[in-house]
Amino acid sequence: MKITSLEPARCLPVPDAGFGALVTGRGNLPLESVDVAADISGLVAGVEVTQGFRNPYDVTLEATYVFPLPERAAVTGFRMEADDRVVEGVLKERGQARADYERALSEGRRAAIAEEDRPDVFTIRVGNILPGERVSVRLTMSQPLPYEDGAATFRFPLVVAPRYVPGRPVDGPPAGAGTAPDTDAVPDASRISPPVLLPGFPDPVRLSLTARVDGAGLELRELASSLHVVEEDGGTVRLRPGERLDRDFILRMAFEASTSLQLDRRNGDAAGTFALTVVPPPVEAARTPRDLVLLLDRSGSMGGWKMVAARRAAARIVDTLTARDRFAVLAFDSVVEEAFEGLVEASDRNRYRAVEHLARVDARGGTELLDPLRRAVALLSPEEGRERVVVLVTDGQVGNEDQILEQAGGALSAMRVHAVGIDRAVNAGFLGRLAGLGAGRCELVESEDRLDAAMEQIHRRIGAPLVTDLSLKGLDVEPETVTHLGSIFPGVPLRVYGRHREGSSVTLGGLAGGAPWEERVTGTPVDNPALRAVWARAHLRELEDRYAMGEHDLEERIVRTSLEYGVLCRFTAYVAVDSRQVAEGGPEHRVIQPVEPPSGWEPPSAPPVSGTFFAQAAMTAAVRPAPRMRLPEPGLPAGDDLDLPDFLDAGPAGPAPAGAPVPGRPAGPAGRGPGGGPGFPKQPAGPVVPPSAPRRGFAAPGFARPSAPPPVNRLDAIRPQLVAELERLRALPVPDPLYLADLGSRLAALAAYLGGHEELATLARELEAAERPGTDLRALHDGAVRLLTALTRHTPPPTTPSGPAAPQDQEGPAAPQDQEGPAAPQDQEGPPARRPFWKRA
Repeated sequence: MKITSLEPARCLPVPDAGFGALVTGRGNLPLESVDVAADISGLVAGVEVTQGFRNPYDVTLEATYVFPLPERAAVTGFRMEADDRVVEGVLKERGQARADYERALSEGRRAAIAEEDRPDVFTIRVGNILPGERVSVRLTMSQPLPYEDGAATFRFPLVVAPRYVPGRPVDGPPAGAGTAPDTDAVPDASRISPPVLLPGFPDPVRLSLTARVDGAGLELRELASSLHVVEEDGGTVRLRPGERLDRDFILRMAFEASTSLQLDRRNGDAAGTFALTVVPPPVEAARTPRDLVLLLDRSGSMGGWKMVAARRAAARIVDTLTARDRFAVLAFDSVVEEAFEGLVEASDRNRYRAVEHLARVDARGGTELLDPLRRAVALLSPEEGRERVVVLVTDGQVGNEDQILEQAGGALSAMRVHAVGIDRAVNAGFLGRLAGLGAGRCELVESEDRLDAAMEQIHRRIGAPLVTDLSLKGLDVEPETVTHLGSIFPGVPLRVYGRHREGSSVTLGGLAGGAPWEERVTGTPVDNPALRAVWARAHLRELEDRYAMGEHDLEERIVRTSLEYGVLCRFTAYVAVDSRQVAEGGPEHRVIQPVEPPSGWEPPSAPPVSGTFFAQAAMTAAVRPAPRMRLPEPGLPAGDDLDLPDFLDAGPAGPAPAGAPVPGRPAGPAGRGPGGGPGFPKQPAGPVVPPSAPRRGFAAPGFARPSAPPPVNRLDAIRPQLVAELERLRALPVPDPLYLADLGSRLAALAAYLGGHEELATLARELEAAERPGTDLRALHDGAVRLLTALTRHTPPPTTPSGPAAPQDQEGPAAPQDQEGPAAPQDQEGPPARRPFWKRA
């Protein structure tokens, strides 16, 4: 191979181009505009989202766009418009919709498909766009608006933030076109990881957003936008031109809600839809002693203002405790750190110690959320007369939501779970799902300006609910159609949807202060088709969560419900196919639209600093992924010496036999996420958009019992990790203090895993001091290279789980690509498992 150096004069940068800019003679990227038009009436909003695409190339194009929608929105319509032709989309089972789309493209016809990958993450593909042609797609949806403390909130997300993807990469073609490889923990990671533009990219997408607000007969006292500058004209709010798609749009509308029962019946329907709203009653909450575990996310994506806000929120939660309570504080990234050992009494001294500990917490590493949730459940053993509470403070930016629900959801549903989401592009869908498991609350904090008001709400919500053990009577409801009742909290009206056959009133009953409580509500007939869609989406969400937690026999019911009520879900898709042929065959070029970096996240410096989140996003893609391994928590006993509840080793059918694979748990090590850690990419062959992946930290502490004793030479178990670290060190153009300090923390964890390794521990201590003034970074860098070279000189051959040198802490065979869940066992008898819904075609 001959490599010829180019003269600098021949490689001048494109003026005003961001790093990795796609530049063509006709513009940059296919997504040209996003228009959001909302009609808000009371506590329901009808929304139309129109996305405009343009082909800037000289060949036919397929454009892919991964984008967010409100997590409770019911998508009920899809339309494609091109060349004066309008094609209405049809809702079909997801595999069938994909087959129709691919067949249309191969026949040279235009087509578009809309799919849901998460409750708040969707993908649109538009194929066979002709050169220079414009195509628009329109989504129609209805969404309920949350109401708290006298104000309804219309939140419309505008960017999919990078999410941490744990697990081991799996073989086979990727499920999507994103930047993260699919893993055994997140089998569809490539579908939820669009590339990320670095700040300063020219010609952003043109954004238009209009909201028409009607109080539905109630006096509208105030309109307030917390993250955008808006213009108001007679109840219509417009976004200022020139805004970028980098943060949620949040509009709060102050008016007084009231208790009501709306009854909607479509012509010809045997049953109708009801929507019940009950404002909190004027009763005192019963104060039960609590056992509370506070989980604070300290991962790399929490840097900057988010970490400051998270520490303040966590400290405020600690302040809500009384001497009758017990609590624990766990800060987590790739490892879990405890402020105390186990639960302690919430005395003044212990609360002061906890706040002091929280003040020292800073952002670093990856978001390994499953392990701290398991730790919290292990700490909160049932005890009569005490309430078990988990409070999670995080941005929720994880990709393994289904894995978390499957492995921890059952245990969490037996306690109260509160989530505090801190971000301008928060993963509200997942945090809402977690809070809903345990009849808790999800509070969202989008800015420092909102922090004080949110803290007041959090202070009251974390306390005991006003009314619990809720039930309905007096209305003939269809079985298994009523949405989760939960509890009634101060300042938060209860919202319940369902299907009913007969009846004109309902009585809501429960316990308030330990005594029976009831409220009867008379119904009002309405003609509002949005209620039907909102109920269907909430019902489908509950069924999908049950599916994620192991009830895979619900798939047929989910598909049937989605098609019957015309509401998109993860098992269905909207597809629009033009009948006219416009090309000779399929698209000649494919582009996935990169997304904006979320506002408020730490931007990269120039040159990139490996410690920042976006530097990781820009640099991890070209680094060869390091093998991952499951390491026990330093200082904790391994194997059967670790006494844990049976549910941690249980699948859907209960506890697993000793040594047996555990369905739903990653079959192998669960260490660093795909892409390993920081590194520097090779020079790309052409102009590309930099892929994005959250900062990967070291392996999470594992609770799994090893299936065999540790290897005799424990250094062999970590040698692949050391090889990967050595490669990254050698790739550094100049020694970087933040990276070296971060490396030191990872090597310290490896030394602890080995039960002590003098040379590795000494190097770790020296590297962790890299940020001190006057440190000789070059000497540190070279010393680390020398030691890691010596430790990795004799790299053993690759091993397989079935071979004689298989990793000793695996819990079963590696998960196949076409498994039905995150880690389905492979040796089950019977017919092969059906392909996962995100891979069918």
